[in-house]
This record gives sequence, C-alpha cells and structure tokens, in this order.
Amino acid sequence: MLLASFIRLLTLAAIWGGSFLFMRIAANPLGPVALVEARVLLAAVILYIISCYLKKHITFKANIKHFFILGFFNSALPFLLFAYAAQALNASLLAIFNSTAPIWGAIIGAVWTRSLISKTVSLGLVLGIMGVCVLVGYDASIAREDSILFIIAAIMAAFSYGVATNYAKNAAKVSAFDNAHGSMWASAIIIIPLLPFFPLRESPGLDVSISIIMLGVVCTGIAYLLYFRLVTDLGATSALSVTFLIPVFGILWGYIFLGETIGVNTIFGAALVILGTMLVTGFSPKYIFKKKALLNE
Repeated sequence: MLLASFIRLLTLAAIWGGSFLFMRIAANPLGPVALVEARVLLAAVILYIISCYLKKHITFKANIKHFFILGFFNSALPFLLFAYAAQALNASLLAIFNSTAPIWGAIIGAVWTRSLISKTVSLGLVLGIMGVCVLVGYDASIAREDSILFIIAAIMAAFSYGVATNYAKNAAKVSAFDNAHGSMWASAIIIIPLLPFFPLRESPGLDVSISIIMLGVVCTGIAYLLYFRLVTDLGATSALSVTFLIPVFGILWGYIFLGETIGVNTIFGAALVILGTMLVTGFSPKYIFKKKALLNE
C-alpha cells in the first residue's frame, strides 16, 4: 500500500471513529432529530460546494427514487438510530456496533439472493453475534434500566447499513460521488417533517456547535471524499478495511476525551466482532498489498 493511501485509511478511520464521540456530545442537548438534520444538511451543502468546484452536476431528478431509498437506509435512518442510542451508550459501544454492518449485510444478502452461506461466513456470523452478546450483556447490567432500547437502536442502525449495501449493489448504476451527494439531500428532505414533533431541546453551546460542524463537514462530507479516493486507489475490498479500524478509534477517542472506561469485555467483544466481520467479508490484509503490486505492474 502506498504511504499516501495508508494515511488516508487511518485518517478516515479516525474521522468515522470520532463521529460517535461528537454524537455522544450533541445528542442529548439537541435531540436526535435536530442533530441529524443539521448533520446531513451540512454534509449536503459541503458536497454541493465540492461538486461545483469539480464541475460534477448531479442528476437528482433522473434518480430521485434511488436517492431517497439510499438516503433513507444509508443516512437518515441509521443516523437517527445512532443519535438516539448516543443519548445513553458510550462512543466505544456505538463504534463497535457500527462495525457489525457487514455482518448484517451478509445475512441480508443471503436472504436477498436466496443463496447458501459458506462455513467461513457462518463462523464469522457466530463470532460477530457472540461479540455483540458480550457487549450487550455487560452494558445492560450496568446502564440505565431502559438501556436495551438504545442497544437495539444501535444494532438496527448497523442493520440499516446492511440493507443499504445490498440495495446499492442491485440499484441503478450511479457514481459514488452522486450517490453520496444525492442521498444527503434526500436525507435532509426525509428528516425535515420530523422537526415539528421533535424540536430543538436547547440552544447549542460551543462544544455542541463544534460537534455539529465536525459531524456534518468532516465526518460526513469530507469523509465520503476520502472513502471514494480509497476505493479508486485500492478497490472496494481493501477500502473496506476501514471498517475494522473504526472501533479502535471509537474506543480511543471515548477514552481520551470522554473518560470512558475500557473494560476487558469491551476489548474482547470488539475483537470478536472485528474477527467475525473479517471472516464474513472475506477480507485479508494480504489483498491490499496484492492490489498494490498489480497497480505497479
């Protein structure tokens, strides 16, 4: 792997791991709906500015149904569920639950295509589910009484990503940049009708305002650009390795900035989830270097 690509990979993992830190800070003061609307709207505006600079004109009307379906399952719904969960669960857990998305994607894909799951994938599913059980069993016993609702919300957010992944594989051929740009505008439109029913809880202070900007501009807008560059440079399979690094940074940022405790269960549960995800996706670190060798030939 080129040094530049490796730096982009680490940067993207650090950014997406940080998104759960910022959600944790802003979810309670603003409420999930106001927070997510601000996030996707900021991201949409940033991507629009970038599209103007790159002279990429999105065909929104021609793909409006596609953008709304993708926006719902890949942004609006999972962002809302994670923001809801962030009101009670720590950033470490949110990041780990997020990394189960490929596992859900594999299950949904098998049902979608009516295909059998291989023994390796089955083992990965079992390990991933065991990891989630380790985390859930621990947190449900020490957190607030209704913590199970927040845990379910986080798991369903990852499930939603799995739906979006399988939909995108079978949907109309639209460029990655247009998918990101169009789905962000669609997400903003989807969430707007919810605002009157879930108004802003309080005026955001400096820390909350910074968290909103970081979520919208950096963790969503800029992060997408980094991801698309990695897909171009390394291929989709190698770019997927960011999934395994996000929990590491999520745990690290939660520990450094929020003083969250890193218990043995957190490390063990995260390891099971990451290993299970690697087996499910068929990812091997060797693939990255093979890809690099092929590019240099």
